Amino acid sequence: MSSNLYIKDKKLNTTILIKKNYISKFIDNIAKKNEKVFCFLDSKIKIDYNFAKQKNIKIFSIRCGERIKNIDGYKDLADKLIKGNVNRKSVIIAIGGGTLGDLAGFVASTVLRGLNFYLIPTTLLSQVDSSIGGKNGINTIYGKNLLGTFYQPKEVLIDISVLNSLPKKEMKSGYAEIIKHALIKDYSFYCWLEKNTKKLFNLNKSILEKAIYKSIMIKLFYVKKDEKELLLNKNSRAMLNFGHTIGHAIESHYNYKKFNHGEAISIGMITEAKISNYIGLLTSNELERILAHFKKYRLKVHDNILKDKRLIKKIIKDKKNFQKNINFSLIDKIGSSIFYKKLDKIKVYKILKNI
Repeated sequence: MSSNLYIKDKKLNTTILIKKNYISKFIDNIAKKNEKVFCFLDSKIKIDYNFAKQKNIKIFSIRCGERIKNIDGYKDLADKLIKGNVNRKSVIIAIGGGTLGDLAGFVASTVLRGLNFYLIPTTLLSQVDSSIGGKNGINTIYGKNLLGTFYQPKEVLIDISVLNSLPKKEMKSGYAEIIKHALIKDYSFYCWLEKNTKKLFNLNKSILEKAIYKSIMIKLFYVKKDEKELLLNKNSRAMLNFGHTIGHAIESHYNYKKFNHGEAISIGMITEAKISNYIGLLTSNELERILAHFKKYRLKVHDNILKDKRLIKKIIKDKKNFQKNINFSLIDKIGSSIFYKKLDKIKVYKILKNI
């Protein structure tokens, strides 16, 4: 594959570019076309600052992490824009991981009732997941992403060169979302990943490109079918939440400190695969195949909190829930998922105690 992929989606009014060493040129082009450009940059990111020389670009270096995804973080970014005399001809660019993208997207969708927004995700996780689909939001003390909007970025630049310095732990976090896409939708992609995961972690350029591209196309399939997550069938955008009902509950329980997002979702996927098996959807052979792959690459598969009643209190706050049921996106085989609406908190606690 070429490091020059262009995905333009008219329905979502967004464009996704997959390139290499293109960040400065990308921002430079945006600055030439707009009156003011406000860049929110993760302070840990080391990139070429040539674009900063343009007078209409204002850069704010942000100390990122899950701790900024709250109402205080929202106020901080909004205040920076307002004090900087933002107007409706201004644009926002977020350069960083998923937490910054989620927060900046929420800010962009609300300040002056909506500003054009550009995303440059700098982690594998954000490149294949949070930067695609227009979900923005912040956390509350009651759970993750409970305040937010659906607001599509005008353009997303995925520059694979930024992954060269990404820690192995963060690569695994991103891989958890890649394998999720395969598990819910594409059996052949899953088989391909089984053969090529080692090369992916070794930053093989063509393998990375294909894995990112395939993940994006699977996510776009669901987003275009159900942008605002209103459906309750196999085409629901909720399918993308496989592993997330449990994973988000784990993150919230530990106040986002014990595990990063990918680690929590990895545990969540294995747990929800076990639930799928327990209720008769997924065969034991396929469950063992999935578990073996996760263990081979040392992805997280378990935490003791799973059998603790306190986790149920977090699970029932999940956004997919209604009518007193806990609704899961489960898999009935590798490459196929369903929206399952038949479990209440008592049944879920019983299952978690027995798997």
